[in-house]
Amino acid sequence: MKTTYALDANTISYFLRGEGNVDEYFQKEIIDADNAYVVPFIVVYEIKRWLYDKPTKQNRVFAKEFDALFLHVRDDAEMPLDVWNKAAEIYIKLKQKGQLISDADILIAAYCLVNNYTLVTRNEDDFNRIDELRFVNWY
Repeated sequence: MKTTYALDANTISYFLRGEGNVDEYFQKEIIDADNAYVVPFIVVYEIKRWLYDKPTKQNRVFAKEFDALFLHVRDDAEMPLDVWNKAAEIYIKLKQKGQLISDADILIAAYCLVNNYTLVTRNEDDFNRIDELRFVNWY
C-alpha cells in the first residue's frame, strides 16, 4: 500500500538544511519506496511567513530551494469543506480536554486525516493529542 506523507514545516526546514535523518528517510520512505509527498498549504504559509519576516541572504537561498521542492509536489492546496469541518471537530475535542494547540497544527492534522495522509513532523507533543492521526518523526 502506497503512503502519502504530508510534510510539516519543521520537516521541510530540516530537509533543506540537511540536518538530522530527514534526508535519509526522505530517500528511503518516499523516493525508494515510490511513495508520494504533499505540502499542506498551511505549511507553505508557515514557511513563507518565516522567510519573509527574516529576509537574510541564507533565507533567500532557502526560499529558492523551498520553491523548487514545492514545484514537485502534487497540487493539494485546496482545502475542501471536509477539512474545515474536521478542524472544527478537533478544536472542540482539544478544548474540552484543555489541550488546545495552534490553529495551524489543527488545520494540518485535519488535512491529513481527511486525505488519509501520514504527517511527518518533529512536533510529537502536540500531534499526539489528536486521535487517529498517523504521524512519524524522521529526526
